Amino acid sequence: MRYFSKVVETGSFTKAASAFNVPPSSLSRRVADLEKSLGATLLKRSTRIVKLTEVGQIYYNDVQQILNQLAQSHETVRSYQTTPMGRLRISSMVGFGDKILLPLLDEFSTLYPQIVLDVSFSDELSTLGRDDVDIAIRGGYAPNERVLAIRLMDNGFIPVASPSYIEKHGIPNNAMELTQHNGLYFKAPTGPTPWLCNMNGQWHDVSGPAVAISNNGPWLAKKACNGEGILMSTRWALASYLESGKLVELKFEHELAITQHSDMAVYLLYQKQRYLVPKVKAAVDFLVERIKVK
Repeated sequence: MRYFSKVVETGSFTKAASAFNVPPSSLSRRVADLEKSLGATLLKRSTRIVKLTEVGQIYYNDVQQILNQLAQSHETVRSYQTTPMGRLRISSMVGFGDKILLPLLDEFSTLYPQIVLDVSFSDELSTLGRDDVDIAIRGGYAPNERVLAIRLMDNGFIPVASPSYIEKHGIPNNAMELTQHNGLYFKAPTGPTPWLCNMNGQWHDVSGPAVAISNNGPWLAKKACNGEGILMSTRWALASYLESGKLVELKFEHELAITQHSDMAVYLLYQKQRYLVPKVKAAVDFLVERIKVK
Protein backbone atom coordinates (compact mmCIF):
# COMPACT_ATOMS: atom_id res chain seq x y z
CA MET A 1 0.00 0.00 0.00
CA ARG A 2 2.88 2.39 0.76
CA TYR A 3 4.50 1.62 -2.60
CA PHE A 4 1.20 2.19 -4.41
CA SER A 5 0.56 5.47 -2.56
CA LYS A 6 4.05 6.77 -3.32
CA VAL A 7 3.60 5.98 -7.05
CA VAL A 8 0.37 8.01 -7.00
CA GLU A 9 2.00 10.92 -5.17
CA THR A 10 5.10 11.04 -7.41
CA GLY A 11 3.43 9.96 -10.65
CA SER A 12 6.36 7.65 -11.32
CA PHE A 13 7.49 4.12 -10.43
CA THR A 14 11.12 5.26 -10.65
CA LYS A 15 10.66 8.18 -8.24
CA ALA A 16 8.65 6.01 -5.85
CA ALA A 17 11.34 3.32 -5.90
CA SER A 18 13.99 5.94 -5.21
CA ALA A 19 12.05 7.16 -2.17
CA PHE A 20 12.13 3.64 -0.69
CA ASN A 21 15.65 2.87 -2.00
CA VAL A 22 14.49 -0.26 -3.86
CA PRO A 23 14.80 -1.24 -7.56
CA PRO A 24 11.95 0.09 -9.75
CA SER A 25 11.31 -3.44 -11.04
CA SER A 26 10.83 -4.73 -7.50
CA LEU A 27 8.42 -1.94 -6.59
CA SER A 28 6.50 -2.43 -9.85
CA ARG A 29 6.08 -6.16 -9.12
CA ARG A 30 4.79 -5.42 -5.63
CA VAL A 31 2.18 -2.99 -6.97
CA ALA A 32 1.21 -5.54 -9.64
CA ASP A 33 0.80 -8.16 -6.89
CA LEU A 34 -1.46 -5.74 -5.03
CA GLU A 35 -3.64 -5.26 -8.13
CA LYS A 36 -3.77 -9.02 -8.66
CA SER A 37 -4.85 -9.66 -5.07
CA LEU A 38 -7.60 -7.04 -5.42
CA GLY A 39 -8.65 -8.23 -8.86
CA ALA A 40 -8.63 -4.65 -10.15
CA THR A 41 -6.42 -2.31 -12.18
CA LEU A 42 -5.47 0.62 -9.95
CA LEU A 43 -3.06 2.43 -12.25
CA LYS A 44 -2.97 3.37 -15.92
CA ARG A 45 0.63 2.95 -17.04
CA SER A 46 2.28 4.69 -20.00
CA THR A 47 5.85 5.52 -20.95
CA ARG A 48 5.45 9.09 -19.75
CA ILE A 49 3.11 9.09 -16.77
CA VAL A 50 1.18 6.92 -14.33
CA LYS A 51 -2.43 7.82 -13.55
CA LEU A 52 -5.12 6.42 -11.26
CA THR A 53 -8.07 4.50 -12.64
CA GLU A 54 -11.50 5.32 -11.21
CA VAL A 55 -11.39 2.40 -8.77
CA GLY A 56 -7.74 3.23 -8.09
CA GLN A 57 -8.76 6.70 -6.90
CA ILE A 58 -11.31 5.17 -4.52
CA TYR A 59 -8.74 2.71 -3.18
CA TYR A 60 -6.11 5.45 -2.78
CA ASN A 61 -8.50 7.62 -0.74
CA ASP A 62 -9.38 4.69 1.52
CA VAL A 63 -5.84 3.51 2.23
CA GLN A 64 -4.62 6.96 3.26
CA GLN A 65 -6.50 6.72 6.56
CA ILE A 66 -5.10 3.21 7.13
CA LEU A 67 -1.53 4.35 6.43
CA ASN A 68 -1.96 7.38 8.71
CA GLN A 69 -3.20 5.14 11.52
CA LEU A 70 -0.25 2.80 11.00
CA ALA A 71 2.16 5.73 11.08
CA GLN A 72 0.61 6.96 14.31
CA SER A 73 0.86 3.48 15.86
CA HIS A 74 4.52 3.22 14.85
CA GLU A 75 5.20 6.68 16.27
CA THR A 76 3.51 5.72 19.53
CA VAL A 77 5.73 2.66 19.93
CA ARG A 78 8.92 4.45 18.90
CA SER A 79 8.23 7.50 21.05
CA TYR A 80 6.99 5.77 24.21
CA GLN A 81 8.88 7.09 27.27
CA THR A 82 11.16 9.30 25.19
CA THR A 83 11.74 13.05 25.01
CA PRO A 84 8.79 15.03 23.57
CA MET A 85 9.80 16.01 20.06
CA GLY A 86 8.57 16.29 16.48
CA ARG A 87 5.78 18.27 14.85
CA LEU A 88 2.70 18.89 17.00
CA ARG A 89 -0.44 19.83 15.07
CA ILE A 90 -2.93 21.96 16.99
CA SER A 91 -6.23 23.35 15.70
CA SER A 92 -8.14 25.98 17.65
CA MET A 93 -11.10 28.27 17.20
CA VAL A 94 -9.89 31.71 16.14
CA GLY A 95 -10.77 33.98 19.08
CA PHE A 96 -9.59 31.53 21.72
CA GLY A 97 -6.38 30.95 19.79
CA ASP A 98 -5.53 34.65 19.58
CA LYS A 99 -6.37 35.61 23.15
CA ILE A 100 -5.48 32.53 25.20
CA LEU A 101 -3.71 29.78 23.26
CA LEU A 102 -0.85 31.62 21.48
CA PRO A 103 0.63 33.25 24.62
CA LEU A 104 0.64 29.83 26.31
CA LEU A 105 2.27 28.16 23.32
CA ASP A 106 5.18 30.62 23.54
CA GLU A 107 5.77 29.33 27.08
CA PHE A 108 5.30 25.73 25.91
CA SER A 109 7.97 26.16 23.22
CA THR A 110 10.45 27.30 25.86
CA LEU A 111 9.75 24.20 27.93
CA TYR A 112 9.84 21.80 24.95
CA PRO A 113 12.25 23.23 22.35
CA GLN A 114 12.35 19.97 20.35
CA ILE A 115 8.63 20.20 19.54
CA VAL A 116 7.77 22.05 16.33
CA LEU A 117 4.37 23.70 16.66
CA ASP A 118 2.04 23.54 13.65
CA VAL A 119 -0.94 25.71 14.66
CA SER A 120 -4.05 26.50 12.61
CA PHE A 121 -7.14 28.53 13.52
CA SER A 122 -10.66 27.84 12.31
CA ASP A 123 -14.18 28.21 13.67
CA GLU A 124 -15.50 25.56 11.28
CA LEU A 125 -17.10 22.54 12.92
CA SER A 126 -15.07 19.50 11.91
CA THR A 127 -13.92 16.15 13.21
CA LEU A 128 -10.54 15.51 14.77
CA GLY A 129 -9.67 12.59 12.50
CA ARG A 130 -10.48 14.40 9.26
CA ASP A 131 -8.47 17.46 10.32
CA ASP A 132 -5.38 15.28 10.77
CA VAL A 133 -4.40 17.16 13.95
CA ASP A 134 -3.10 15.96 17.31
CA ILE A 135 -5.11 18.35 19.48
CA ALA A 136 -8.20 20.44 18.75
CA ILE A 137 -9.81 23.16 20.84
CA ARG A 138 -13.46 23.75 20.06
CA GLY A 139 -16.27 25.74 21.62
CA GLY A 140 -19.83 24.49 22.01
CA TYR A 141 -21.15 21.40 23.74
CA ALA A 142 -19.41 18.07 24.23
CA PRO A 143 -18.85 16.40 20.84
CA ASN A 144 -20.26 13.00 19.98
CA GLU A 145 -17.21 11.89 18.02
CA ARG A 146 -15.03 9.13 19.47
CA VAL A 147 -12.39 11.33 21.08
CA LEU A 148 -11.55 12.37 24.61
CA ALA A 149 -12.99 15.78 25.47
CA ILE A 150 -11.68 17.76 28.44
CA ARG A 151 -13.82 20.69 29.54
CA LEU A 152 -11.49 23.68 29.87
CA MET A 153 -13.85 26.52 30.71
CA ASP A 154 -17.34 27.89 30.32
CA ASN A 155 -18.23 29.20 26.86
CA GLY A 156 -21.56 30.85 27.58
CA PHE A 157 -22.30 34.21 25.94
CA ILE A 158 -23.07 37.36 27.95
CA PRO A 159 -24.60 40.68 26.77
CA VAL A 160 -22.46 43.83 27.05
CA ALA A 161 -22.66 47.47 26.07
CA SER A 162 -20.47 50.54 26.44
CA PRO A 163 -21.24 53.27 29.01
CA SER A 164 -21.82 55.66 26.09
CA TYR A 165 -24.45 53.37 24.56
CA ILE A 166 -26.18 52.96 27.92
CA GLU A 167 -26.17 56.74 28.45
CA LYS A 168 -27.75 57.34 25.06
CA HIS A 169 -30.20 54.42 24.85
CA GLY A 170 -30.65 53.37 28.48
CA ILE A 171 -30.46 49.86 29.99
CA PRO A 172 -33.27 47.50 28.93
CA ASN A 173 -35.55 46.79 31.89
CA ASN A 174 -35.92 43.17 30.87
CA ALA A 175 -34.70 40.75 28.21
CA MET A 176 -37.78 41.27 26.01
CA GLU A 177 -36.87 44.95 25.58
CA LEU A 178 -33.65 43.91 23.80
CA THR A 179 -35.69 43.61 20.60
CA GLN A 180 -35.70 47.43 20.53
CA HIS A 181 -31.91 47.79 20.80
CA ASN A 182 -29.15 47.77 18.19
CA GLY A 183 -27.39 44.44 17.91
CA LEU A 184 -23.81 43.44 17.08
CA TYR A 185 -23.84 39.76 16.11
CA PHE A 186 -21.08 37.20 16.03
CA LYS A 187 -21.26 35.07 12.89
CA ALA A 188 -20.71 31.39 13.65
CA PRO A 189 -20.28 28.73 10.91
CA THR A 190 -24.02 28.10 11.20
CA GLY A 191 -24.90 31.79 10.88
CA PRO A 192 -25.32 34.84 13.14
CA THR A 193 -25.81 33.89 16.80
CA PRO A 194 -29.28 34.95 18.02
CA TRP A 195 -30.18 36.38 21.41
CA LEU A 196 -32.35 33.80 23.17
CA CYS A 197 -34.05 33.93 26.54
CA ASN A 198 -35.76 31.15 28.49
CA MET A 199 -38.78 32.39 30.44
CA ASN A 200 -40.81 29.85 32.38
CA GLY A 201 -39.61 27.00 30.18
CA GLN A 202 -40.38 28.87 26.96
CA TRP A 203 -37.62 30.07 24.62
CA HIS A 204 -37.95 33.55 23.12
CA ASP A 205 -35.84 35.20 20.41
CA VAL A 206 -35.09 38.69 21.75
CA SER A 207 -32.64 39.72 19.02
CA GLY A 208 -32.62 43.41 18.20
CA PRO A 209 -32.09 44.92 14.74
CA ALA A 210 -28.60 44.13 13.43
CA VAL A 211 -26.07 46.95 13.08
CA ALA A 212 -23.15 44.66 12.19
CA ILE A 213 -22.52 40.93 11.74
CA SER A 214 -19.03 39.38 11.64
CA ASN A 215 -16.93 36.39 12.64
CA ASN A 216 -14.25 38.85 13.80
CA GLY A 217 -14.79 39.22 17.53
CA PRO A 218 -12.31 42.07 18.16
CA TRP A 219 -13.95 44.18 15.43
CA LEU A 220 -17.39 43.67 16.99
CA ALA A 221 -15.99 44.47 20.44
CA LYS A 222 -14.49 47.70 19.06
CA LYS A 223 -17.86 48.72 17.63
CA ALA A 224 -19.47 47.92 20.98
CA CYS A 225 -16.89 50.09 22.76
CA ASN A 226 -17.76 52.87 20.31
CA GLY A 227 -21.37 52.71 21.49
CA GLU A 228 -22.82 51.30 18.28
CA GLY A 229 -24.85 48.50 19.84
CA ILE A 230 -25.20 45.63 22.29
CA LEU A 231 -22.89 42.67 21.82
CA MET A 232 -23.15 39.09 23.05
CA SER A 233 -19.85 37.25 23.31
CA THR A 234 -17.99 34.89 25.64
CA ARG A 235 -16.77 36.14 29.01
CA TRP A 236 -13.18 35.07 28.25
CA ALA A 237 -13.20 37.10 25.02
CA LEU A 238 -14.62 40.17 26.79
CA ALA A 239 -12.53 39.95 29.98
CA SER A 240 -10.11 42.80 29.15
CA TYR A 241 -12.94 45.13 28.06
CA LEU A 242 -14.91 44.42 31.24
CA GLU A 243 -11.86 44.94 33.46
CA SER A 244 -11.06 48.28 31.81
CA GLY A 245 -14.66 49.46 32.03
CA LYS A 246 -14.93 49.97 28.28
CA LEU A 247 -17.83 47.53 28.28
CA VAL A 248 -20.39 46.72 30.98
CA GLU A 249 -22.22 43.42 31.43
CA LEU A 250 -26.02 43.70 31.17
CA LYS A 251 -27.81 41.48 33.66
CA PHE A 252 -31.43 40.40 33.46
CA GLU A 253 -33.77 38.32 35.58
CA HIS A 254 -33.77 35.68 32.85
CA GLU A 255 -30.32 34.86 31.48
CA LEU A 256 -29.56 35.09 27.77
CA ALA A 257 -28.03 32.40 25.56
CA ILE A 258 -27.22 31.88 21.89
CA THR A 259 -28.48 28.29 21.78
CA GLN A 260 -31.00 26.11 23.56
CA HIS A 261 -28.25 23.57 24.28
CA SER A 262 -26.98 23.72 27.85
CA ASP A 263 -23.41 23.26 29.07
CA MET A 264 -21.72 25.47 26.48
CA ALA A 265 -17.99 25.11 27.07
CA VAL A 266 -14.52 25.15 25.54
CA TYR A 267 -13.24 21.60 25.03
CA LEU A 268 -9.78 20.20 24.38
CA LEU A 269 -10.09 17.17 22.11
CA TYR A 270 -7.62 14.41 21.31
CA GLN A 271 -7.67 10.76 20.30
CA LYS A 272 -7.07 8.42 23.23
CA GLN A 273 -4.22 6.44 21.64
CA ARG A 274 -2.34 9.65 20.77
CA TYR A 275 -1.91 10.50 24.47
CA LEU A 276 0.83 7.84 24.62
CA VAL A 277 2.96 9.95 22.26
CA PRO A 278 5.16 12.17 24.49
CA LYS A 279 4.66 15.38 22.48
CA VAL A 280 0.86 15.01 22.69
CA LYS A 281 0.89 14.07 26.39
CA ALA A 282 3.15 17.05 27.17
CA ALA A 283 0.83 19.47 25.33
CA VAL A 284 -2.42 18.07 26.76
CA ASP A 285 -1.09 18.13 30.34
CA PHE A 286 0.36 21.64 29.91
CA LEU A 287 -2.77 23.20 28.39
CA VAL A 288 -5.13 21.56 30.86
CA GLU A 289 -3.00 22.74 33.79
CA ARG A 290 -2.79 26.32 32.47
CA ILE A 291 -6.33 26.78 31.17
CA LYS A 292 -8.81 24.48 32.90
CA VAL A 293 -11.08 26.28 35.33
CA LYS A 294 -11.37 24.07 38.39
